[in-house]
Amino acid sequence: MKYALSINGKQLQAEVDPDTPLLWVLRDTLNLKGTKFGCGMSQCGACTVHLDGKPIRSCVTPISAIGNKSITTIEGISADAVGQKVQQAWKILDVPQCGYCQAGQIMAAVSLLKQFPQPTDQQIDSGMSRNLCRCATYHRIRAAIHQAADAVKEG
Repeated sequence: MKYALSINGKQLQAEVDPDTPLLWVLRDTLNLKGTKFGCGMSQCGACTVHLDGKPIRSCVTPISAIGNKSITTIEGISADAVGQKVQQAWKILDVPQCGYCQAGQIMAAVSLLKQFPQPTDQQIDSGMSRNLCRCATYHRIRAAIHQAADAVKEG
């Protein structure tokens, strides 16, 4: 079946089965490789993307559930002011170790900062708890979220 998709502000098309997970449409059909496969069960967060601004797990979201909603991936998050600040903080604080989970971490952090512009450590820990990092860079992730929050506040 053919699907018209709005991804990172662009109109794209994909011809796939209706039950194909969004993750595989992004990676295999549309060649957007930034979103990662981690577990395939919505447990780790490596596949996090935004659907109409809300974080979802693309590994378990069938393409048929997208409808007319707008998709933002890690490749497009820099077009968002908060996304830019989060990515800058990630670089400044050298957050990634292996980096595999970081696209999902960044997508979750952007969503968190939109919900809580000046989050507490508890809000960060709670909001990021479903995004796993095998390298345990959680302290750097928290510090980067605080730094991004301050940068957004300063303008």
